[in-house]
Amino acid sequence: MIKTIKLNTAHQKLFEITPQVVNVVNEADISEGLCTLFIQHTSASLLIQENADPSVLRDLEHWLNRLVPEGDALYTHRLEGLDDMPAHIKTALTAVNLTIPIVNGKLALGTWQGIFLWEHRHDIDQRSIIIHILQG
Repeated sequence: MIKTIKLNTAHQKLFEITPQVVNVVNEADISEGLCTLFIQHTSASLLIQENADPSVLRDLEHWLNRLVPEGDALYTHRLEGLDDMPAHIKTALTAVNLTIPIVNGKLALGTWQGIFLWEHRHDIDQRSIIIHILQG
C-alpha cells in the first residue's frame, strides 16, 4: 500500500505526524511489516523524536539553527531566500526517509517516540510525504 499525505507547514518547526501515519497503518490492516516514509523535498526532513515534552523539540530547533545559521557568507545559493541554503544543509544532516516496523498491527514506536516532519524553511505552504506499507 502506498499513500501520500500532505501537511501545511508555513514556518520552521517540528510538526508531529504520528496520528496521520497511524491512520495509514490502520488502513493497511496488516499484523506485521514495515512502514517507510519518504519526504519529497530537499529543505525539510523526517525525524523520530520525543513527543512528550515540547521543550525537547524547541531545544532541537534552536540547536540546529545555531549549528546552521542563516546569512552565512559562505553560501552562494541565495535565489530562493536566505533560509533556503541553510534548509538544504539541515536536510543533509538529518533524514528524508524513515523505516518503522509494524508489530501486531501497530507501529513499533517506543513509549515517548513520535514521528515528525521538520520544516527548515520560513514560508513553505505544503509538504508531501509518501508512506509505503509493506506486509511482512
